[in-house]
Amino acid sequence: MMSSFPLVSFLITLMLAAAVCTHGENRVNDTDGNPLRTTAQYLILPLSPRSNGGGLLPVPVKLQPLCPLGISQSSVKALPGLPVSFSYPYAIMDTYVNEMEAINIEFKSDAWPGCEEFSKYWEVDESSSASEEPAILVGGKKHERNSWFKIERKEPFYGGIAYKLTTLTGTIGTVPGPWENAPQLVLTNDTAKTFLVKFHKVHGDTTATTSTSRQEKLGLRMFPF
Repeated sequence: MMSSFPLVSFLITLMLAAAVCTHGENRVNDTDGNPLRTTAQYLILPLSPRSNGGGLLPVPVKLQPLCPLGISQSSVKALPGLPVSFSYPYAIMDTYVNEMEAINIEFKSDAWPGCEEFSKYWEVDESSSASEEPAILVGGKKHERNSWFKIERKEPFYGGIAYKLTTLTGTIGTVPGPWENAPQLVLTNDTAKTFLVKFHKVHGDTTATTSTSRQEKLGLRMFPF
């Protein structure tokens, strides 16, 4: 009787190959059409150039206390904001960023407005004072579930794909913030507030923190704090 081991081995290999192919199809792409990598840094930019603001910056969500910082779009459309990196909460071999997989988002810049005692990881505000649409803050912890985000393909546009950022409990949207009404990132279930984005690669592949650029310094000075 012929052993079934070769057949089982073949089937396992086939399933693994299919999983790899499917995985590749779900990779998130940047504005050049290349897959996002955990070893690179990116600007998260609003999909529409007509949106009320530029790239993303760490800013206070209220006057007192100033810390922890929230995340808002630059009030100047021409400013691209600060770069971020993407990573997985737990060590895995994949260096590509895949749709609908839990990831951490972290600002990567030496230009910083204060609150250095907090990390630069994003998180959802889960404090007792959080509103019904809690702010997205800076100061998260890599392994905490409120610091886990996902990237979801939303719709194609001329020259690329629109994405939205989600969490385990909702979608990232924007509301008018405290500084010149610049759009502030919040967790929402209101689809009209969804923040559609694209990802622009900067500085090439690196695992180091980026140097402080003139644009980053200028961007932080645009907010009155």
